[in-house]
Amino acid sequence: MNIETRKLNIINWVSHLQDEAVLSRIEQLQSQKQDWWDLISEEEKAEIKEGISQADNGETKTTEEVLSKYKKWL
Repeated sequence: MNIETRKLNIINWVSHLQDEAVLSRIEQLQSQKQDWWDLISEEEKAEIKEGISQADNGETKTTEEVLSKYKKWL
């Protein structure tokens, strides 16, 4: 799907939206002059910081370890 088709699909979707929260979020994106970091919740920020700290401390898992743990859901 090319970019023009994608844009038209989004325009069509937005034109039928009735959800005020979604429309507000789209307006925020449209006028966004700030970093995405400023738009996420404190909980999301804390989780990201925790993940970075774990990675910095070498507390990571290989892809194989993660896949084996969640294999039953894949």
